Amino acid sequence: MSVAQRVIDTATAEIGYQEGRSGGHWNNKQKYSCEVPGLEWSNFQPYCSTFVSWVFRKAGAASLAPVTASCAEGVRWFEDRDRFTEYPVIGGVVYFGPGGGSHVGICIAYTDSTITTIEANTNLSGSAEGDGVYRKSRPRHSDYVYGYGIPDFPEGVVLADPEWRGKPRVIHFGHEASAADIPQGNSKPTPAPGYEPFPGAEFFRGEPESPIITAMGRRLVAEGCSMYEEGPGPKWSDADRHSYARWQRKLGYSGADADGWPGRASWDALRVPRS
Repeated sequence: MSVAQRVIDTATAEIGYQEGRSGGHWNNKQKYSCEVPGLEWSNFQPYCSTFVSWVFRKAGAASLAPVTASCAEGVRWFEDRDRFTEYPVIGGVVYFGPGGGSHVGICIAYTDSTITTIEANTNLSGSAEGDGVYRKSRPRHSDYVYGYGIPDFPEGVVLADPEWRGKPRVIHFGHEASAADIPQGNSKPTPAPGYEPFPGAEFFRGEPESPIITAMGRRLVAEGCSMYEEGPGPKWSDADRHSYARWQRKLGYSGADADGWPGRASWDALRVPRS
């Protein structure tokens, strides 16, 4: 199954989930905040963005979307990676309101006139402050739709942006598309040309000194996983291992799977540029 399909299936399975109530009112108490490391504090807060982070983490694709409770921060995350567009994206993260800061969901289909989404903290009327997780149909060309984050799905991406037509791993459908158009691919991200292949577990346990370690460290810093006081540099160190453990936890690993020693799946997801 493709990663984009896993994201959509994970979000779809949550339709009908409702937040808690107290004093006769919905209170934003929900399960998503407590299941996303770093966002535990956001329980009882608006949680549409937390839900998106939860979905990608649950689908094994935590590195493909921002981990944040802020819609505006999510927009910046995609813009910083040059992966933001005003056109619909299947499995993409759709942002609403001025600057994209009001509300967010996951786009699962589009036509010339509508987008179909799965959103949390909304309701039947489409409020940005609702009571649960809903499947919504919204006008595609509404001023309320600010734009879309484009996850770097390993199998490729389906979208309507004509500027992306012809790019590697891009399927362009300008008028309409759905999950049925997602290409099949590996269930785990794999390195594209130009990225370092996994050098093997024993490479790291040998305390190497290599430009690969520097390139890896820079990627860990870029992903917000830095535990460096200085560097990163070419010599494998405890700071590298602690930083890599943070990356593993960001991907959803725990216990012995998040011990800081690189494995193939987490390395491929990090996409370290060739040194």
